[in-house]
Amino acid sequence: MSRTGVVADDLTGATDTSVQFARQGWPTLLRLRPGADRLPADAVLAECTDARALGDEAAPVTGAAVMRLHRSGVERLYVKVDSTLRGSVAAQVRGALESWSAVRPAAFAVVCPAYPAMDRVVTDGVALAGGQLLEEGPAGRDPVTPVTTSRLDELLPGSVHVRQPADGDPATLAAALAVAGRDARVVTVDARDDADLARLADAVDRVGPDAVPAGSAGLAGALAARWRPATPAADGGAPPSGERPVLVLVTSLHRTAREQEARLRRVYDGDLLHLAPTAADLADEAAWAAWVEGAVPSGPVPDLTVVTAPEERAAGARADAVAAALAGLVARLHAHRPYARVVVTGGDGARALVDRWGCTGIEVLGAVTEGVPHGRLVGGDADGLPVTTKAGGFGDPDTLVRAVSPAGRP
Repeated sequence: MSRTGVVADDLTGATDTSVQFARQGWPTLLRLRPGADRLPADAVLAECTDARALGDEAAPVTGAAVMRLHRSGVERLYVKVDSTLRGSVAAQVRGALESWSAVRPAAFAVVCPAYPAMDRVVTDGVALAGGQLLEEGPAGRDPVTPVTTSRLDELLPGSVHVRQPADGDPATLAAALAVAGRDARVVTVDARDDADLARLADAVDRVGPDAVPAGSAGLAGALAARWRPATPAADGGAPPSGERPVLVLVTSLHRTAREQEARLRRVYDGDLLHLAPTAADLADEAAWAAWVEGAVPSGPVPDLTVVTAPEERAAGARADAVAAALAGLVARLHAHRPYARVVVTGGDGARALVDRWGCTGIEVLGAVTEGVPHGRLVGGDADGLPVTTKAGGFGDPDTLVRAVSPAGRP
């Protein structure tokens, strides 16, 4: 099997999709800077566009990433979009198709954001999360990219919808996809469970590289199993060790992430350094510099440090600016006493941290639990540092506790 490319709309999405391939034995690298792609041909190379909040500009940004992947030898493409369809999904798909069509003129997108393991499904062309319409749940209240409809035909104008075949035969579904792909550039598909995703992956494989799958980590997992490399890489997916100290950076504003952070602090109460600046602390450079001076401990740090972004934001404050400030704090803490591992929940925080350290990539190795990948930073000031990432909306109340203590011991 040839090299596969993943283009993702944010960094935690890039890792939780890439890890689906790593778990099937693919050498997997999330490339953060040009040139960081020394991989065998039978490998997965991912790029993060940070395109979720870009609007129409997401199309050329995504298209440029696809062309870089093609120049790196990618022959199959996976477009990772948010499982709750937040942000510039239509523009991302359009941009990916425009570039991929230069390689495959008959290309069309097959879109299915379902991720049943996280209770995200597509039924009759309608996306649901936790049994709710997207606009009625947390995705509809997202402070940056709120979702206003759950209907795929409204989110992806001009798309054609294909249902799962009554006979359950992947060949039937493949034929339906091929016909729909001749009439429309974007085809959407239902998936209620992992069996539906496996059938869809089989059908996409039958159609071939003209079918460009677009979805979340759910469909990526099914395709990774279907496209499993002939010679899987040696297993590097064992959970990270319980070595301490550990630093956790929480920048996601998602309610799930905030509940997980609160649970983590309760579990580690008494052996914890919690740094939680307010919006006022981050309002200007002088106030922030003074806060940081008082926050960084002069002596040893406890086993766990938690750095939490404020839920409230000062007028005009941008999420990326807040994340960059907190990444600078994390870098200073790490320079004061190196951490054995970092855990990040929130794509903006993960991006800010790797940028602050000048990382060229993340070698994705495995998953602590579903939706929580781990790996090693490549290049820069923290080369080789173990890292665990988690999308804000993923998991149950104890997911962050497990991310910090994979062996189950606080």
